[in-house]
Amino acid sequence: MRTVFRAVIRFLREADILLLILGLVSAVYGVLLISSVLRRTGGAEVYIQIGALVIGIALFVLFTYIDIDIIADKYGFLLIFSLLFLLTLQFWGVGQEEVGNRAWLRFFGIGIQPAEVVKVTFVIIISRMIVNYRERKTLNSVVSLIQIVLVFGMIFFMIVYVSRDLGSALVYLFILAAILYVGGVKLRWFALGGAVIAAASPLIWNSLADYQRDRILAPFVPDQIDPDRQGVLWQSSQSVRAISSGGWTGQGLGNGKMTQTGVVPAQRTDFIFSAAGEELGFIGCMVIVILLVIIIVRCIYIGIKSNNLLGLLVCTGIAAKLIAQTIENIGMCLGLFPVIGITLPFFSYGGSSLVTCFAALGIVSGIKMRPKSIKFRTF
Repeated sequence: MRTVFRAVIRFLREADILLLILGLVSAVYGVLLISSVLRRTGGAEVYIQIGALVIGIALFVLFTYIDIDIIADKYGFLLIFSLLFLLTLQFWGVGQEEVGNRAWLRFFGIGIQPAEVVKVTFVIIISRMIVNYRERKTLNSVVSLIQIVLVFGMIFFMIVYVSRDLGSALVYLFILAAILYVGGVKLRWFALGGAVIAAASPLIWNSLADYQRDRILAPFVPDQIDPDRQGVLWQSSQSVRAISSGGWTGQGLGNGKMTQTGVVPAQRTDFIFSAAGEELGFIGCMVIVILLVIIIVRCIYIGIKSNNLLGLLVCTGIAAKLIAQTIENIGMCLGLFPVIGITLPFFSYGGSSLVTCFAALGIVSGIKMRPKSIKFRTF
């Protein structure tokens, strides 16, 4: 009993309670929005989200006590786990049949999205590799960068080919770029990578299905969308209408006309921000943005204060994950970015996303709990 008491006291003193509170407030806000969206139709999603929240809090506590250095030292096993976990979608993946997506594993009505879980392991793997190369002073060598790109390429290919989830795959690209930049990769390599992507873009574009190209073009050149496929504009246009109808203070939680009639597709998941806009107005939307910005800034702050390159890179990767998903989700809800199926962290319905977000914050909290002595700094 005394050991448990000491562990609790240590957690309250040394863990990042602010980060836990911010995540908890955001998740509860999300549950309220989800319950409002489902008010008319009902469903078990609210209870599933609450269950995911409980599991997420438990994982936050667990990962706070786990030294990230110990996990990162096994990055080879993490890579094997990540690839095998994604590979399971080839055999048991399910999703949206109309677009060929199979990003989920479902058991007894509960879904697990491997790409969400692997985002965290990917951050740890790439961070550990960069630290190793920095210690050997070979980070900017061709061989080292090829190895990093190969690891990224394997995971990126598995997500795109097996689950056909391009939206999640692009988040990985942003995470990689952020970690490489903070890790010290020279800008000339970024220029070279950009040139390679630009050169390959025609081939990539031609390999996309018609609906994928339409989704990319929709926010920028809607007039070029085939008249027979105008449905691709429906989601974002309805979302924009819902948000604009909310004004400054909204129509009231549970009283949004478009939200309560189910006019906006996928509103409890990808378009939860539109429900906040219609029912809670501009103020409700700004609360969401402020909460996420504070969480992201806090992650970066802890990374900088960790006195350790691995801690800095892991915190950077987790912050990059949240930045990419936040910008893309809100952007597509406002009709500014393509609709590619990205959840809003902590707010959208999705057990895998919520649990993973809390686990990621737990890792950041653990980095805060055990800062390295200055003499062990590696950057």
